[in-house]
Amino acid sequence: MEATMIGSSNIQRILLLCALSLSLGASAFAQQLTWLGTVPGGSWSQAYAVSDSGKVVVGRVLVTVGTQTNWHAFRWTPNSGMVDLGTLGGPQSVAWDVSADGSVVVGWSEDASGKNRAFRWTAATGMVALGTLPGGGESMAFGVSADGSVIVGCAIDSNGEQRAFRWTAATGMQDLGSDLGHQQTCGFLPDVPAVDVSADGTVVVGTAVANLGGGSYNWRAFRWTASTGMQNLGTLGGESRAYAISADGSTVVGTSDFTGSQQFTPFRWTSATGMQDIGDPNRDAVAAWGVSLNGSTIVGGGRYAFRWTATGGIEDLNQTYFSLVGYSSLDWATDISSNGRYIVGYGYHLGGMIVEAFLLDTGGLIVNSTADRSDQNPGDGACDTGQTIQRGNNTEAECTLRAALEEANASSGPDQIQFDIPTSDPGYANGVWTIQPGSPLPEITEQVTIDGYTQPG
Repeated sequence: MEATMIGSSNIQRILLLCALSLSLGASAFAQQLTWLGTVPGGSWSQAYAVSDSGKVVVGRVLVTVGTQTNWHAFRWTPNSGMVDLGTLGGPQSVAWDVSADGSVVVGWSEDASGKNRAFRWTAATGMVALGTLPGGGESMAFGVSADGSVIVGCAIDSNGEQRAFRWTAATGMQDLGSDLGHQQTCGFLPDVPAVDVSADGTVVVGTAVANLGGGSYNWRAFRWTASTGMQNLGTLGGESRAYAISADGSTVVGTSDFTGSQQFTPFRWTSATGMQDIGDPNRDAVAAWGVSLNGSTIVGGGRYAFRWTATGGIEDLNQTYFSLVGYSSLDWATDISSNGRYIVGYGYHLGGMIVEAFLLDTGGLIVNSTADRSDQNPGDGACDTGQTIQRGNNTEAECTLRAALEEANASSGPDQIQFDIPTSDPGYANGVWTIQPGSPLPEITEQVTIDGYTQPG
């Protein structure tokens, strides 16, 4: 067997230290596509969000009760399968987002009076309504912070306007204001995520009507913080809508069209680059819905489910993973885990002859630390030493090279070990990350690619 090592000189210097104690070859997690099915009495299903570990997926499933067929929020795990979360007393509900550890689910449900209500669900509390803005009528939740404490969404105010809100248990539902010059600050469309929030809950993105001057108004993607208020992110020529933000708050993704064209394309925005078109030449990709922790990987849909990276550009997931997809189809990728490994969405499952939620494990183990600790539970699907690292304001489970190899050896099939180690790591100095194992690394037995090009910088 052989191990393929590719990458920049920085990571090659890491690998040279490690190679002294590595046997060539590795066993790593194989790529896997899981169709998530439905619930008893259910038919179609669509996945909208995934936890960091890939072990929890939420979305909606079409359920028939008596003579009525409606969408119900679901939560899926490998052990429980798809579980109907019920409603707040009305006929339908949708789960739009999940906390990093999968314990908190947010979305909206109709209540017994037929009003839409934002909800927060945990196993202990069940589905709990978050209320509305003062004097308002309805609310919907679309995003949640990593720890589940901050929830964002849309609500109708006392004047009947759609307003973006931010909720915590301490403050309740707070209106984010109307800094773009119009009272409508939430561009809610059916089946589209209207608002999202960073991992620490401090940055909110969404869509508001902007006053462009001269009596002209149009939809604009915005980025909000408590200190800046709503910032207009611009456009590619026509309107723009923001659907998701990276966990670190630096990258915003969504859709925009060109002047007078009504031809929409996915965009990526950072403060350094502004709004950039990341679509394909044929304009078959329409909107970006999900983004990894640092903005390096983006997913979305249109005529096909796509993934975009800075190095590889845009790719059709049906082509990249044809060996898994076959003659089914992945139609829309709705979310991606912070580490970029897990992608969820929905497509046409030939086996069930229905539109069905999917979970795509793209494989790979992502090292984020130069430490030398072991994995706490090899074989559970998560590279995790039980310790954490800090990346800016975000806390992540620690994955070391040793832990990645131990996880690799606990399963079968070729895969990649990737790197995303922050410069705050103690092993970083003068542009080089150094891993120095205190004892021989695990012997490995099958093919693996150790990809140094994945290390930023």
